[in-house]
Amino acid sequence: MLRPLPFPGRKRIVADAGAICLALSAPSSDNFTMSGSPGISSLESMRAEKRTAAGNSVIAAVVITGLKILVGFTTGSLGILSEAAHSGLDLIAALITFFSVGVSDKPADADHQYGHGKVENFSAFVETGLLLLTCGWIIYEAGLRLFFRHIEIEPSLAAFAVMVFSMGVDWWRSRALGRIANKYDSQALEADALHFSTDIWSAGVVILGLVLVMVGRTYHVDWLRDSDPIAALFVAGVVVSVSWRLARRTVDALLDAAPPGVRAKIQDAVSRVDGVLEVDRVRIRRAGNRYFADLTVGLARTVTFQRSRQLAAAVTEAVRHVLPDADVTVQPQPRAQHSENIFDRVRAVATDRNLNVHDISVQDIAGQLQVEQHIELDERMTLKEAHDQVTELEADMRRDLPEISGILTHIESEPATIETPEELVSDSELEHRLRAVAAQFPEILDVHEFVFKRVRGRLFVSCHCTLSDDLSLTRVHDVQTELEIRFKQDAPELFRVLIHPEPSTDNRR
Repeated sequence: MLRPLPFPGRKRIVADAGAICLALSAPSSDNFTMSGSPGISSLESMRAEKRTAAGNSVIAAVVITGLKILVGFTTGSLGILSEAAHSGLDLIAALITFFSVGVSDKPADADHQYGHGKVENFSAFVETGLLLLTCGWIIYEAGLRLFFRHIEIEPSLAAFAVMVFSMGVDWWRSRALGRIANKYDSQALEADALHFSTDIWSAGVVILGLVLVMVGRTYHVDWLRDSDPIAALFVAGVVVSVSWRLARRTVDALLDAAPPGVRAKIQDAVSRVDGVLEVDRVRIRRAGNRYFADLTVGLARTVTFQRSRQLAAAVTEAVRHVLPDADVTVQPQPRAQHSENIFDRVRAVATDRNLNVHDISVQDIAGQLQVEQHIELDERMTLKEAHDQVTELEADMRRDLPEISGILTHIESEPATIETPEELVSDSELEHRLRAVAAQFPEILDVHEFVFKRVRGRLFVSCHCTLSDDLSLTRVHDVQTELEIRFKQDAPELFRVLIHPEPSTDNRR
């Protein structure tokens, strides 16, 4: 039976979850390999800014820690010593941050497929632990000074100068670190910025404690002499509060906890993508400043591989509206739709076995459905191999479509080799005869571009046929089929006839 010329690669492939996993990753600068490309330039700029901010933080921490230790011992102030210990741990944290930001921005490799971003999360976790340890020591020492031993504080101008100086430096570096942390979503730099912003308040409390000690000594108010350890306790409380919030975030990142509410937003955004039937699973994890999202979505089982890729791209864009620049993996799952007709269901069973059926016909004979279909199989198969495949296919169809009482399958050979014509034939007399045959069809407006060729000793002919624009495809097929039959009746030497139909408004002669 003659049919319209199929396009190349006509075999349909259904997106099967067992066979297809479309991984669509966000374009990142790590994926650019061309020297001097904008991606590499942007990546190098980010690394340079982060390392510069972290390096400046280390230098500032060294200077402030040294000054606080010096005036802390000279004055005997627990508040200043607690600040010195706090700054000392800040120095360690700053060093950790400096090295972590250098590692975290390295691209993914064979051993770290998700990149090295977790280094920043781990760095922030270590910094938080150090802060909490510092608070424990401050609370212990403050308790001793309040209840068990009294230490005379000797406030000095140098002590006040150092604390005011440290507040200024902490304000400067917390703003600088915070700006870079927000720009590149860096938890390690954010932890550093958080430390130094709390240092401003804690230093202010220590200054207040020293002032109250001086007031108590001047006016002989004994209870004001305990202001220094009380100020130290207040510093510890502020640091514990801030550190606890940061600890929860870093632990969540290390344990791959999804950001609150983000999963629901992604499900809602993806469910609105036209063609997505359901959202089966959404998993989100974070590594440094990068989010990774894995989704399983239900698609119609009749969707082709090409269409499933388009839908996966649309799902990826929907996810990135919620998590910009996320690395998204979409896994489609085939689903049967209630709107499927019997023809769709027959094709779905065939494509599930990666087989191509066409010319499907369904007849209702005395209340029983009979299916007739054509199937294309590799021409190199034997009859028994082909028949076995058809038998298994028909068994699957009877199982999935119990309303079918009978199936008749016509087996066709699908070309598996590229043929080389032996010669192109010029036969004006045969072409004239065929044109005369075509002229007998009132629907045919014109025939042209006849090509004759011999393949393996057999004569092949192809031509273009012009028909009315509004002719139904069913009638076009009938005309083609009848014309093929008439061609072969008039010229029995023809082995194969291929006719390409064209509308009158697009007659490409």
